[in-house]
Order: sequence, then structure tokens, then C-alpha cells
Amino acid sequence: MTISNMSSGLRPGVCTYGTRPTSPYEGQMIYETDTDMVALWNGTAWRYIAATTPTNGTVLQVATTNKSDSFTTTNTTFTDVTGYSVSITPKSSSSKIYVNAVMNIGATYGTNTTYVRLMRDSTAIGVGDSAGSRTQVSIAAEPNGNSMAQGSIVILDSPATTSSVTYKVQICTNGAGTAAINRSVDDTNASGRARGFSSITVMEIAG
Repeated sequence: MTISNMSSGLRPGVCTYGTRPTSPYEGQMIYETDTDMVALWNGTAWRYIAATTPTNGTVLQVATTNKSDSFTTTNTTFTDVTGYSVSITPKSSSSKIYVNAVMNIGATYGTNTTYVRLMRDSTAIGVGDSAGSRTQVSIAAEPNGNSMAQGSIVILDSPATTSSVTYKVQICTNGAGTAAINRSVDDTNASGRARGFSSITVMEIAG
């Protein structure tokens, strides 16, 4: 911390969220130019000063992952879709995380269903309530085997942490065939073959 040029007050160190001091001392204060907030090191973690907390609803950061290759599984238990996850470290434990996952889903023609669910680390979120033997999912699709169905999962999550969290998509089949992301499953009709594109975007929202 340094005295300002006008000697009218104290000027904290200036940096960005990503370039904070790596070995801060207790009581050290910084101003982040990218978040427009002042943070104080309390000896354990950086804490934003309440008076500078952004207005509720302000977008603090955005992270995204695009998936253009395909993934298939015949598992009847939920399986991570390779390369279809995104991590974010909330700046405040009171923040909300807006999650928008858009995907193209394939399934074997006939009686097969592809089940999809959204995960925060190891916890399923945005899924239906338990109801007998029904599988709790975010979305389910039964597309024609030569085509795909587009689905999306949108949720405002409350992870209540300042540690890194990972949002990912898992899929499985009901046991009657193959579940797929970004591709059709049956190729009996060449003109119906397709490849898709999926993405998952997360935004930290001040809460």
C-alpha cells in the first residue's frame, strides 16, 4: 500500500483477479481492475470489502467449453461425457452460478432412451424429483436413430463456496442400445447421418 500522489489517502496495490499477490501479508489490501472491487487478505483468504461488493445480478466472470467431437456409451449407469465440463472458482460464496449446457443427443432407434443429467462436481443438480423407479434426469431423449435431438439444461446454481467447482454432463442408456452426444447412432440411412456441436457455459452472478 502506498501514499497517493496528493497525499490525501492510502492507495492499495492495483492488480487483476488473476494477478493477485502470491504471498500476501495479513491486512494487505488490493484493488482489482477487472472486478472493480477492493479485497483484503485476512491471513487465510482474500475477502471483498462489503462496501465495494457489486450490485446483485452483476456478471463477475464467464467460462465456457465447446465440444465438437462425439461421445457414445452403452452404460446403464451415468458416465461422464469426455471433454464436456467446465470449471469456475467463485469470487464470493454468496454468488450464483448460471449454467447453460446445450447439446445434441443421439440414441439407438426403437425403444432406447438417452438419459442426461448435469453435475456439480459429484452432485447431480437440475434433475427431477424421485418418483418410484423413474430415473432422475435433467433431460431424456428418444431421437430417431439416424438423427439427433437438441436439448439444453439451464439452471441458476448456488454452490456457496469460493473453491473451484466443475460442472459437467453425464449420460447413460436405458439398456436398449447406445447413448450418444454429437452424433446419430444408426447409420442405415446414409442421408440421415449427422454430427453435432455442444457447449457448456457458466457465469458467476453476484448475489
